[in-house]
Amino acid sequence: MSKIDLNKYQDFVQAVTSDASNNTGTFIARVLELQEQGVNVPLLMTGSIGLASEGGEFSEIVKKMVFQGKPFNEDNRFHMKRELGDIGWYWVNSCRALGYEPNEVLLENVSKLEARYPGGKFDAHFSENRKEGDL
Repeated sequence: MSKIDLNKYQDFVQAVTSDASNNTGTFIARVLELQEQGVNVPLLMTGSIGLASEGGEFSEIVKKMVFQGKPFNEDNRFHMKRELGDIGWYWVNSCRALGYEPNEVLLENVSKLEARYPGGKFDAHFSENRKEGDL
């Protein structure tokens, strides 16, 4: 088995990391550029980081139920409900940051899935073999 030199790996990681990630001045300039383009960057970052965090909290409960024997009871259902509410809060803030009305986002999702799954039914083939532009 090969060994990795962590000092060399650190140098590699730095070399393949964007300047905006490594440099505060570049980061601030990029934030201002995005702000000028109409993006509410603080709200978008709040939404993005919050979605990842709250999604992780929800997943942690599911992980513990499935893999560690945590019971599926009313306390844990309620905990998941509260985490889903937090996810919704951050999701709506992300919509706000981008200037989207939440219903518009869900309608776009329905359109995407209807196009992906002809007949309106899940098919693993279409899930794995998407048309060009189907993100």
